[in-house]
Amino acid sequence: MPHVLDAIDWRILKELMADGRITNVALAARVGLSPPPCLRRVRALEEAGLIQAYTALVDEAALGFAITAFAMVGLHNQAESDLRAFENRVLAWPLVREAHMLSGESDYMLRCVAPDLPAFQEFVLGELTAAPNVASVKTFLTIRRAKREPGVPARPTPSGGC
Repeated sequence: MPHVLDAIDWRILKELMADGRITNVALAARVGLSPPPCLRRVRALEEAGLIQAYTALVDEAALGFAITAFAMVGLHNQAESDLRAFENRVLAWPLVREAHMLSGESDYMLRCVAPDLPAFQEFVLGELTAAPNVASVKTFLTIRRAKREPGVPARPTPSGGC
């Protein structure tokens, strides 16, 4: 049975998606609770699997990863065992930061980061296109990021706010 969220749960999630390092005291003040019930709600959201982890968003370019690219991958075979084998290979590639199985023309979309264009080319030619069952790869280099907003949109409360 899915966890039913009320307006306070959604406010908690919105605040945590905006700042995962917020203290429980500050979070409680922002959502209109005292700290103990706020912490209980956060723990319940964690236990329900709605909050899966806390992480830091980093500046890839400042850390030496100037290239962000997407790779659209088509496979020869789409049997479940072949899909799992490809996904297991993807898990071992550090440059691949996200992988999504798709419907449509391509089977997977990979978001990759690399220090520079030669490093990305080396990955594409030496690893990705050489992987078993890979039939096609189309790559797209990003020019700039226009939006970065992790999480999901916070549902508005009946009053229209979030």
